[in-house]
Formats: sequence, C-alpha cells, structure tokens
Amino acid sequence: MARSASLEEIKKAYRKLALQHHPDRNSGDKHSEAQFKEAAEAYAVLSDTEKRAQYDQFGHSLGGRGFEGFSGFEQSFSGFSDIFGDLFEDFFGVGGGRSRQGGPQPKRGSDLEYRTELTLEEVLKGKEVSLELPRLESCGECKGSGAEPGSKKTTCSQCGGRGEIRISQGFFTLRRTCPRCEGEGEKIEKPCHQCHGRRRVQKVRKLNVKIPPGVDNDSHLKLSGEGEAGEKGGPRGDLYVILQIKAHPVFERREEDIFCSMAIPYTVAVLGGEILVPTLEGKTDLKIEAGTPSGKMLKIKGHGLPSLHQPSHRGDEYVRVDVDVPVKLSSEERKLLEQFSKLRGEDAQVKKKGLFG
Repeated sequence: MARSASLEEIKKAYRKLALQHHPDRNSGDKHSEAQFKEAAEAYAVLSDTEKRAQYDQFGHSLGGRGFEGFSGFEQSFSGFSDIFGDLFEDFFGVGGGRSRQGGPQPKRGSDLEYRTELTLEEVLKGKEVSLELPRLESCGECKGSGAEPGSKKTTCSQCGGRGEIRISQGFFTLRRTCPRCEGEGEKIEKPCHQCHGRRRVQKVRKLNVKIPPGVDNDSHLKLSGEGEAGEKGGPRGDLYVILQIKAHPVFERREEDIFCSMAIPYTVAVLGGEILVPTLEGKTDLKIEAGTPSGKMLKIKGHGLPSLHQPSHRGDEYVRVDVDVPVKLSSEERKLLEQFSKLRGEDAQVKKKGLFG
C-alpha cells in the first residue's frame, strides 16, 4: 500500500486481511494466526496519527521499539472498535465491539399506529377524528427514575456502572451487556410502587386529528412526538394514523374520479330528456341526448374528489347509462310499439332478412 494511503483505505485493507486470516476461519493455521497478528499490530500503528508519523520517519523499527508488541494493539482497541464491529457482524451476524460509553443511554420511545376508516363523503370534505390512544408515559410518581421516591440507586457491583463487562479471549477483548444490571450500570434499591421499576406507565391520551380532503386508501398521517415516551431522557416516538377508505354503495373511486351506473327509461334514451343522478353532495340533473345508446359514459365535470396536493382541483363524476328495456307490456303499450315498428319499417325488414339478416 502507498505511504500516502488514507485512513479509510487502511481500514479497508486491514478489514480484508483480518477477515481472510481470522483464527475462527483458519483453526490451527499458525501462518494465518501470525498474519492476523501482524495486520492488527500494523493497524494499531497506522491508524494512530502520532505513531504513523514516527513510522514514516523511522520505518518498521520505530526507533528500535518495533510495533510495541501486540499489547499496543490491545491498548488501541477502543480507537478502532468501529471496524471490529463490522468484523463481528460478518462472523456472528451481530455487532460486537461497539462500546456503550458511560453506562445507560437515552432511548427513543416506540412509534405507534392507529387505524381509522373514512367514507368517500368524508374524503371529499375532510374530517376531524377524536382518538383515544393507550401509550406508555413517563411515571409521574418516580419522575421516570424507576426508584421509589426517597430511595437510592447503587452502582452495579459487577460492571462498576459501565453497563457492560469485558471478556478477554486470547488477544481479543469482547464487550457484553452486564447481566446483573441489564446494561443500566446501576441497581434500584427499592422499585417505585407505581411503575414497579419500569419507569413508564400506560395511560390513555386523547387527541383530535384533522384529516385533510383527498386522502387515499392506506395513506398515513405522521404526528411527530405523539408516540410512547422515551427512557432515560430519550425523545418520544411518533404516531402514524393509517387511513382506510370504506367501499361506497354507489360509487367506485379511481384516484380523483368517481364512477357509477344509472338505468334510464327506453323512451328517454330514444327521445332524450333529463334524469336525476346521485353525487357525493346530493343529486343533480343530467341531460340525456336523444338516441343515447346503452353503455354510454357521460361526464359531470368537477363532481369527483379533491386532489390531496391541490385541494382546489376536483376530479369528475362519470355516469354509465344503461337503457331499461321493458319486459312486461300492457296490450295498449304493445299496440303502440307495433305501430312504431311498422312506421319505421322494422317489421318488414325482419321478415325479409330473417333473424341473421
């Protein structure tokens, strides 16, 4: 490697060698063990700015001291524990060498989800929803400490307040969460009678949430800081309100447009006229042109749903008209239709051409 190599390049090269020659992958291989130790010793020097400057000036001997032996590597462990964390993830599937400085750390509260249903009419206008949300709150009795007021906390005797213990395995020093205090670094002398030492209690939070017009199915609203309380001074989580849109008995939604079907009398389809059709806001007149065939789609502009991002813009309503052909006729109706058929010459055409004419 070039003498001008950056720290990132050195880390990358060391990581490659460490993975290749790690004892867990080369059991009993003395050559690989020696290579692993040499790479570790080299990294201990080259990752330290002062030691690297000495190496650049004096070479491998460092003024007759060598790489200070493998003890120098152990002493420098904390300076590059981040790269060992990556190694442990590769070997064991979990982060291993990352230290928790100073015992218990603040922990962010959990996010919460709340699902609610809306009708298409509510999507049109928007809605204010009242929620009753059970969530964990910081215990008011012990102020989130977990200890009964007036009692004390003692430093954990096993980890000395660090929240972790160190285990030496050959030339490795591994860190583990302290099993006695579970990473807290301290033990509660007398747990709080309200939260039983858990620091948080469950309470019901009431919220009014405004849902804007135009929302779609499975869209969600994020309410920052309305999730569960954090621990040890950590921030609250967030609340996500998930929206489900109910199926409508009349309309089908396609983005901002809505669709429905209407049956119209045979005479209206032939002669034309006006019919009343439903909308999300009531009923309105729809003009039917004379000679309208069954299945034709008619548009009522601006009677659809608003756009979530452009509330002033509304989609359209589409009405499919289906001609209602009468099944049972009175004798008078039949005579009139027969006369109508003769006037149009339809009766003679059917007899002349036949069914498949």
